[in-house]
Order: sequence, then C-alpha cells, then structure tokens
Amino acid sequence: MKSPVVAILLAGGLARRMGGGDKCLRQVAGQSLLSHVINRITPQVEHVVLNANGDPTRFSDYGLPVLADIVEGYAGPLAGILTGLNWASDHVPECEWIVSVPTDAPFLPADYVSRMMGAIEGGRQAELACAVSNGRTHPVAGLWPLRLMKELRTALIDEDIRKIDRWTACYKVVEVEFSSEPIDPFFNANRPEDLEEAEAFLALQC
Repeated sequence: MKSPVVAILLAGGLARRMGGGDKCLRQVAGQSLLSHVINRITPQVEHVVLNANGDPTRFSDYGLPVLADIVEGYAGPLAGILTGLNWASDHVPECEWIVSVPTDAPFLPADYVSRMMGAIEGGRQAELACAVSNGRTHPVAGLWPLRLMKELRTALIDEDIRKIDRWTACYKVVEVEFSSEPIDPFFNANRPEDLEEAEAFLALQC
C-alpha cells in the first residue's frame, strides 16, 4: 500500500562538479538519473513532484509537477524542501509528511519511505528522519513534517540558514540505517566518473 506521503525530488542545484546543467538528465544504462529515481520512488508514495529551477518544459516528458524554489537565489536543498512542504499543504490537505529524494541517486531503496515512516512511528518521539548508509548521513534524504513548514520558512528567509544540518540540529532527528550491500543505496553521481561506476554496477545486475 502506498504511503500518504509526498515525495519531492530535489534537482534545484547547480551541478558544478558535473560541469553544470541538469545532472539528473545525465544517462546511466540508457535512462536518465531522474528516470531511475522516479521508477524507484513512484511505487512508494501517492504523489511525486520535482523541484527544479529554470525552464520547466525541459522536464515535460516526465509528467511531474515541476516546482521552482519559493525562496530566491538558489538557496540550496532546504529551499526545495520548503517548496515541497508548501505544495503538499496546498494540494494534498491530508498529507502530514513529505520525503526528500536526491535525483542523483539511481539505487534508491525500494523500502525507503516505509523505513523512514516506520522509524518516526516507532515510538522514538523524533520530529525528523534522516537516511544513513555506509557510516554516512544523507541530509537530503529525509522525512519532513508539514507542521514545521513555518519554522523552516523563518529559518530560510529571516535567519538565512542554508545548511540542512544546521537547521535540523534544532530538532530530534532519528537516523535510519540502510545496508550498503551490494551497493550503497544512496550512491550519488556527482562526477562523470560516478556515472561510469553506476553504469558498470547495473551491467553486472543484468
């Protein structure tokens, strides 16, 4: 059963390490990184939206709502998360949580949303959830409650907070551990050589 959670796919960055442009449109095994991510997250949620700045028509083939940051100036992933919270509040009144998804992570876990929600609902009284794998936290892979939308807006606009960790430090965060075997599910393609590594791994799975 799909979770009543909105997934916000974060593609609003500048992709400097990939030479600029839309990193999520780079090809791996005949599909864009974005296609891989969409295929993995869509079965897990009821609504998927894409956060990307600039001309939205370049993503028209994907059939998703494309949301530009509601905070100006390429304010980073927190701006995308706020944008997702705002969209969910306007379009899915029953939604209480959104999950953020990096669009350069083609091996996203099939149980990503259920594991994150399970950690929140597991009686730990956490306010936020963050994915962890291979000994590393992944701040852009998180679960965010709509009830903190006002606080996040204040942090971004009035306090000029840009780093996820700096904002989440104010709240109780549960870390959700994912196995990194046979490959880190949050492997992210930041550089051209990462695309080659992802392609090689997928070739071994065929």
